[in-house]
Amino acid sequence: MWKLLKEDVTCVFDRDPAARNVFDVLTCYSGVHAILFHRLNHGLWKRNLRWPARFLGNIARWLTGIEIHPGAKIGRRFFVDHGTGVVIGETAEIGDDVTLYQGVTLGGRDLNEGKRHPTLGNGVVVGAGAKILGPFVVGDKARVGSNAVIIDAVPKGATVVGIPGRIVRCPSADDNCLELVKESNEKKAVEHMFDAYGVTPDMLEDRDLELQDLRDQLAEMKEAIDQLKNASSQGARNDASARTGTENS
Repeated sequence: MWKLLKEDVTCVFDRDPAARNVFDVLTCYSGVHAILFHRLNHGLWKRNLRWPARFLGNIARWLTGIEIHPGAKIGRRFFVDHGTGVVIGETAEIGDDVTLYQGVTLGGRDLNEGKRHPTLGNGVVVGAGAKILGPFVVGDKARVGSNAVIIDAVPKGATVVGIPGRIVRCPSADDNCLELVKESNEKKAVEHMFDAYGVTPDMLEDRDLELQDLRDQLAEMKEAIDQLKNASSQGARNDASARTGTENS
């Protein structure tokens, strides 16, 4: 237990260059306070001391601004940076070496009593304000961008951004992950979240077609005018030749 708590404190130095010493971390880092409280509360929860666990969890939330349900399962070397507004639900499961930033929610999408919160693999990093909602797995070493909303499983090592979350990067030539990236890009190309000044791509395409049609008509008119000029010139030459022949006779 003491080794686990020691790791929770010392891991801060690997992920926050602002950490100066152990005393600084123990007294000034709300994320460290929150996980230390949770280790105690989770122990009470597993012993069926549910009310004390929930009550102390509320005390921890008042003190740290971080709400972790005592039923949540959290691995080793867990770090919450800045911390304010983080919410971790009852059935959430978090692996080792996970980092969360402020405003992250590990929540559910239904009222079922069973598993309803996400599972985060080892080494996952979740950016500020991200929402991961539902009973699915975020694979080891995945990265979730700030303010993303994730409602589907994330492959190992993938980077996910946006609302709803889409995969933009894979760690290797993983066929499944690369296929998801392709689908995300195709969907992004088709769906437009916002059209500046109310001008849609379809409208621009229609305008281009109309301009091309006008160019074609102008080219036809120019060709017809040139033909008329040529015919007129040829007629004038014929008339001149006829007059010359008459005068000579």
